[in-house]
Amino acid sequence: MLAAPLAITWMAATLLVLVDGRRRWVAWAGVTALLVHLASLLVLAYDVHGGTGVEGVTGGWPQGVGIRLRADALGLVFAVLSSGVLTAALVHEALRGVRSRAFPALVLFLATGLTGLFLTADVFNFFVFFELSMIAAYVLSVYGEERKQIGGALIFAVVNLLGSFLFLIAVGAMYHVTGTLDMRAIAARFDTVEPASAIMIAVTVFVAFGVKLGLFPFHFWLPPLYTGARPAVAAILAGALANIGSYGLIRFGAGILPNELEFGALVVLLLGAASIVYGSMQALSRAAVGEVLAYSAIGQAGYILVALAVGGPVGYAAAVLYSVVNSLNKVLLFLAIGLRGWLVGAAFVVGAFSVAGVPPTAGFFAKVAMFQTGVASTHPILLVALIFVGSALSFVYMFQIYQHEYWRTEQAGPVSAPVRRALVAGLAVVVVGLGVWPEPLLELSRRAAEVLPGGRG
Repeated sequence: MLAAPLAITWMAATLLVLVDGRRRWVAWAGVTALLVHLASLLVLAYDVHGGTGVEGVTGGWPQGVGIRLRADALGLVFAVLSSGVLTAALVHEALRGVRSRAFPALVLFLATGLTGLFLTADVFNFFVFFELSMIAAYVLSVYGEERKQIGGALIFAVVNLLGSFLFLIAVGAMYHVTGTLDMRAIAARFDTVEPASAIMIAVTVFVAFGVKLGLFPFHFWLPPLYTGARPAVAAILAGALANIGSYGLIRFGAGILPNELEFGALVVLLLGAASIVYGSMQALSRAAVGEVLAYSAIGQAGYILVALAVGGPVGYAAAVLYSVVNSLNKVLLFLAIGLRGWLVGAAFVVGAFSVAGVPPTAGFFAKVAMFQTGVASTHPILLVALIFVGSALSFVYMFQIYQHEYWRTEQAGPVSAPVRRALVAGLAVVVVGLGVWPEPLLELSRRAAEVLPGGRG
């Protein structure tokens, strides 16, 4: 079961790359493969539920030679989330009409890379799957081949190649100072590493994942890319690919380098606060919906950093919870771009309320978790004030988009295809459903946090 999710998408991608993805049946074959992939992850999650995790080496190779996989609550939360996002985005594009022969196969290759890095127990294999994901993302970023897309994709490729190079340096340094590539062994041996070397490795890892997540001040590649991309691609990049940054910061920062994270907590907290304020202020000053959502993504990522900086069971659970809800919000809002009709308008309101933390959406409980994190910190008044101001600004700029795009009847345009509207409405139902019945999501976040040192209450 550990290798099954990887095998499903890899084999399907290898087959679909040989045929023209613009044919309708090819896109729906890709959707079917993703649904099977998602089902296999859910079965694996059921096997892991209540335990500490499942691990093994693929292909029967001895440990240290083959690809070592490990499924625990933290990795599976992100794997299931990313698979769901990719499925929704591919369905959206299949309904709209695929414009590139390789698009369905690229989405499946991306699913393989993301699943591999979420389920691996080895930092070098993490890098391999990391690069597989990024290669697929680089090609997807030029999907549509319009001039603005190509420009944004070029910046994205150059900056993120730098991030990948930095992460490779960090992997080599970890091996040099610990003599192993196993994540658990690195975490156990890192206490004996010379402090200056440990801090340099931690900073390199942080910058590499900060670039992937689009945190301030590593954000400059993100607005041109998200603004120029087609809605399905923007949803993939913001709702699935960005999970590399969120998961990487949580797994490496809190899981492998917890002492270094604690040492630099103040810097991490300040960068998170800067991302929240900067992203919110920039979103307020923009008029185009794509630009507003792009800068909003920068601001929302800052909350994850704040939760990590506070740490402990409350902070780590909040970081996981906010990552999940933020991903759902982004895929809902980006897929709604360009659609018209009252149903889409209502779905957009749900997404906007969730970003701002208004009940009865999932975003309300994500913001509650952030407020609890602020109260548990050493600077409760400042952090609670920051979260409150950030939420208020989020409400204002999301209301501005709604007013401009869906409220004014002269801008309504023709009503979009019913099936695409139904897809967006279905995502909105999920966001509301998680707000009305949040217990499963809260429990998953708590279990994911317990995987990390210091994550147990």
